Amino acid sequence: MFTGIVEEVGEIVDVTPLADSARLRIRGPLVVSDARPGDSIAVNGVCLTVVDPAPDSFAVDVMGETLRRSSLADAAAGTPVNLERALAAGARLGGHIVQGHVDGTATVAAVEASEHWTAVRFTTPRTTDGGVGIARYVVEKGSIAVDGVSLTVTEVDDDGFSVGLIPTTLADTTLGSRAVGETVNLEVDVVAKYVERLLGASGTTRESGA
Repeated sequence: MFTGIVEEVGEIVDVTPLADSARLRIRGPLVVSDARPGDSIAVNGVCLTVVDPAPDSFAVDVMGETLRRSSLADAAAGTPVNLERALAAGARLGGHIVQGHVDGTATVAAVEASEHWTAVRFTTPRTTDGGVGIARYVVEKGSIAVDGVSLTVTEVDDDGFSVGLIPTTLADTTLGSRAVGETVNLEVDVVAKYVERLLGASGTTRESGA
């Protein structure tokens, strides 16, 4: 489990394509400082397992399902990534409960900077039958993880949502350099998915989704 509080911005240093998967080597001196094989590290919000730690980097295997659902499919050497180690027992939960299970991707639709914060609008894809898809899980003032960063939703509609980024978030995560048209990973609040599942099991009609 993670909190969505990014510990450092690392960098992908090597990508090795494999059969329906890929191995990435990622530079992250802080998060790898106490890492052992089998430990979990969130990479742009994707929970991955350390397989080969080194003094300042670590390798992870990314299976085909993860590549299809996340922006890691476009990973390349030199790509900056948000990194967070798994939450330690007894540590402060500074963001919100993040599983590292990406639900899908969104596209940066607009970036509007003001004096003290920046508003960012994301569009989310609809389902094949025209449904609202991931957007149905997003609520105003609720939590969402964008590229592994815990954020509060400021506005939402059927086509997407907006968030406000403070200077610290802009400076200490990759979101500060995101441009219109770029793809980000999304993980919605797990509580919303469980509620939908329970309502569906009780016979309440629910919209089909991705």
